Amino acid sequence: MNKKLLAITLIAAFAAMLYAQGSKSIKVTGYLIDNACADGAKELGARAKTHSRSCALMESCETSGYSIVTEDNTRYKLTETSNDKAAELLKNSKTAKGVKVTAEGEYNGSTLDVKTISEAVTSAN
Repeated sequence: MNKKLLAITLIAAFAAMLYAQGSKSIKVTGYLIDNACADGAKELGARAKTHSRSCALMESCETSGYSIVTEDNTRYKLTETSNDKAAELLKNSKTAKGVKVTAEGEYNGSTLDVKTISEAVTSAN
């Protein structure tokens, strides 16, 4: 009887741990950059701020997927469906370099599943 109780307790504790590690809703603002250019960049934040829209839309860069890099250099890789939304935004943007976006979605600790993404308003200072 004690072994069954112990097993049930351990299973319940494990299930609670897995549930706690699930996705969480977040909102981030940062710069869009393709993963081909982001991977290995020494100063990712600076690179993302000056990354050209035309580069991000090149076929090899677009197929690598996208990330959003925040002001504190946190990188959020996008899911495959989110990549499509980012590519569409880039195609419609008039910004030549440093496309700043705000995205809301579910983050699971490794990728961001974007529900909404829009170009962020930037000041002309």
